[in-house]
Amino acid sequence: MKENKSYVMWNNKGGVGKSTITFHVASVYAEKNLDKDVIVVDMCPQANSSSMLMGGGKSSETKLQELISKDEPQSIVGYITEATLKGDADVNKFITKLSDINKNVSDNLYLISGDGNLELIAPLLSERAEATPLSAVDNPWIKIHSIVRNLTKKRINSARPCTYFIDTNPSFAIYTQLAIVGGDKLLVPINADDSSIFAITGLFNLIWGTSVSHPVYGKYTFASKAKSHELDLPKIAFLLGNRFTQKKGAAHAFKALSSEAIERMYAEFKNNPDKFEAVKVAINNVQDFEREYSVELRDFNSAGVVAANQGLPLSKMEKNTYEVYGEKIQVAKEQRDKCKETIESLVLKL
Repeated sequence: MKENKSYVMWNNKGGVGKSTITFHVASVYAEKNLDKDVIVVDMCPQANSSSMLMGGGKSSETKLQELISKDEPQSIVGYITEATLKGDADVNKFITKLSDINKNVSDNLYLISGDGNLELIAPLLSERAEATPLSAVDNPWIKIHSIVRNLTKKRINSARPCTYFIDTNPSFAIYTQLAIVGGDKLLVPINADDSSIFAITGLFNLIWGTSVSHPVYGKYTFASKAKSHELDLPKIAFLLGNRFTQKKGAAHAFKALSSEAIERMYAEFKNNPDKFEAVKVAINNVQDFEREYSVELRDFNSAGVVAANQGLPLSKMEKNTYEVYGEKIQVAKEQRDKCKETIESLVLKL
């Protein structure tokens, strides 16, 4: 029997396209893997990937409010609350079959929607995680931090494996920690800018800790507690170069920045190869590393605007002109096809 898979999309820098990439990758993955159920878990209070998956625009906002306003929210908050209070939760109570709402996506694509109330339940999660153990075998910190991981082991149909894609918030709040622990593999989107390069070091420090622990607050960090509790953490699978410009005038500058980001990640790889997913070939230099661990995505531009507004996967984007809030948006076929090609290439590697 095939096992479930889980991918978490995270970078501690905002604006790198986590939700947009999650939407496109999950949509294409579902189209290419009809023998699997694909579940997007939206762990971001902003719920942007949920909005796109449910069709975008005002109608998706209405549907999202319906889900999160139920007495028992049909959202990630509902799932986490039940799992926290009862020790476990039934995935089928909280999923939404997306093709019932958005006719543009595959029948095997599901969502556990994002919910702004993630911010409100964060103190509860922190309090429960730090509770005094009731016995020698009780471990509240592990119980709370394993909620999403336990979710990703579940199936909608026992005969069909599931692949989970977990969208995240750039903050390192406790709900983001749960999201990161939930993924077997980590996808790291970056932009071609200096702040993305600096964020790589921050990502490693937050998840795995600094080389020298701080004498005062070091023992309180997630990394320190994860290590002391022997908690398994995801392996980095790919560095996703998002929003790299394709315009000739700026190409050299952006290539320099993207190369620096890859160099920075390669330096981390040399120091800590165990934090990366193993590959079948030897990594002897930065060129080998880039070939195996880096995927350069195209700038979505107008195709991204249309996709977000109408919940339209690239495979279903067949027209050259779309209307977005009364404005005519042109989507060039060449741009659309190249974006689709890069997403499909990434999906084949997952």
